[in-house]
Amino acid sequence: MNSASPSAPVTASLDDPRYYLTNFRFVLDWVVARYPDLLTGEERATLACLGELPDASLALLTRMVMRKGQRFRLAKLRYAEIGDPCLALAPLVAAGVVDDAPLLELDALFGLATLAELRLWLADDIRAAGLPAGASKTRLFEALSPQRVDAHSFIGWGAPESDAVVELTCMPLCERLRLMFFGNLRQDFSEFVLAELGHQRFERVAFSDDSRAFQARHEVDTYLALEGLRERLDAGEPPAALWPRLLESLPDRPSNAWLQTRRGRLIFRLAREAERQGDVALAAELYPHSSHPEARVRALRLAERRAENEAEIEATLDAATQALVAPRDAAEAQAMARLVTRLGRRLGQPVSTNRAPAPEHFTLTLPAAPGRVEIAVQDHLGHESAPLHYVENTLITGLFGLLCWPAIFAPLPGAFFHPFHSGPADLYREDFVSRRRALFEACLAELDDGRYLATLRGHLKDKQGLTSPFVHWGILDEVLLERALTCIPATHLRACFERLLEDPRANRAGLPDLIQFWPEADGGAGYRLIEVKGPGDRLQDNQRRWLAFFAEQGIPAAVCEVRWQDSLEEPPDACLRAPTP
Repeated sequence: MNSASPSAPVTASLDDPRYYLTNFRFVLDWVVARYPDLLTGEERATLACLGELPDASLALLTRMVMRKGQRFRLAKLRYAEIGDPCLALAPLVAAGVVDDAPLLELDALFGLATLAELRLWLADDIRAAGLPAGASKTRLFEALSPQRVDAHSFIGWGAPESDAVVELTCMPLCERLRLMFFGNLRQDFSEFVLAELGHQRFERVAFSDDSRAFQARHEVDTYLALEGLRERLDAGEPPAALWPRLLESLPDRPSNAWLQTRRGRLIFRLAREAERQGDVALAAELYPHSSHPEARVRALRLAERRAENEAEIEATLDAATQALVAPRDAAEAQAMARLVTRLGRRLGQPVSTNRAPAPEHFTLTLPAAPGRVEIAVQDHLGHESAPLHYVENTLITGLFGLLCWPAIFAPLPGAFFHPFHSGPADLYREDFVSRRRALFEACLAELDDGRYLATLRGHLKDKQGLTSPFVHWGILDEVLLERALTCIPATHLRACFERLLEDPRANRAGLPDLIQFWPEADGGAGYRLIEVKGPGDRLQDNQRRWLAFFAEQGIPAAVCEVRWQDSLEEPPDACLRAPTP
């Protein structure tokens, strides 16, 4: 594929009963073409062998790869477009990618057999255990698993000879290929189907043959090792057992910044789980090893709780004060300021920290109504001359995404490497903005000379429906866009967009729920952002940061506190309506 041409459509027509086979072959060819140096000789030989399989056999293999698990009853592998599964299976067994007589332990048997079958095949064991005839599958397993630790073939467990179980032996290779193609293990072959159905449409970004998620085999190995440890943590394995395994397999931080982030995230999860389980010593050991944005805050909060004397409190205060001088981001600065204040009070030392300006507040007393409180406020305050929209985290980010589309989808090395990217792979990496600084500055410059109006209107039309990490098409339509362009000054948009660029991950959230427009106000078009809080609800930290930013920038924003009329003794006229500009 030429680096100057966009990625071509790759999905097979769903009218083809073997559409999935076309897609699977595309992935195999793609990985072989772009990652030959990251595959072992044995892996390349296996892939070459797969390419020579009969269509029916490779189709059956693809069906199994796409299903959950690695073991399947042959009777469950019947597909009209494949035909006799036994005939299709034989070349797969000969190629060594499927085992047609795997040995099964008791838990595997229970996953494949029905309760009625288990009662029949294990009748002697059930009687010996003294279990009632109506015992559940769970009860059977709990009773039999301590005794039946042996492994047998499916027939050896008592299944009829007409039945069989097969096992994929090439699944680790297929998972490796999927990871190398997508750059993650969240996406799978359903992406092809969703794209063909039109449920997802992706920007066509130019990339070269050497556009890859990984540059070395050890990077793929690192990703898979981290994923394996994460799965064990999710399965309930204790952090104290997983931390040594992590140090053994990945003793050093990867040179790849992306993988280092994943490693730091896993260590943070281990630390948080250790903390929840009461192993604070392990948590305190783990946090300093993590590069997660919240690791330093969590470590100091833990030290705060563990501090038992004045010296320990002072040491924690010193560390928090130093962190506050050079915080990682706004969220850490906010958390550290609170920590410094609390520690200072424990020492009897009043500590002054800069307090954010308090946002404007107003209260509405409304009749209790079902549904979202934001919609109740929208219905109450909105009217023809002052339309009000529910836009939580979608309007500012959507306008940013439309204006900066060329920068976000710029074909930089490592940003795009397959046709199913909803956004650049490096979106949340530290160098995301710096790599595109000139591109973002060019986009934001349009706000200074008025060109942004045509750009936003054009991109709303031309990019309609394309997947974007910032644009939510169900909310941002032509009516909302035109009202925003009429009422929101370009200077306000620039300020908000620059803040988004400071931390795209954190600052995409916390924006106010509602926006009200006054397109024909006497003093000129105006607007106001409104954060709605129902009874008992409080502002979140990211919301407080945005509201403080709006106050600093002179951007009109307010907090609407809702009280339900039915829960108060006050009469209906106690309603305090929001002030208008």
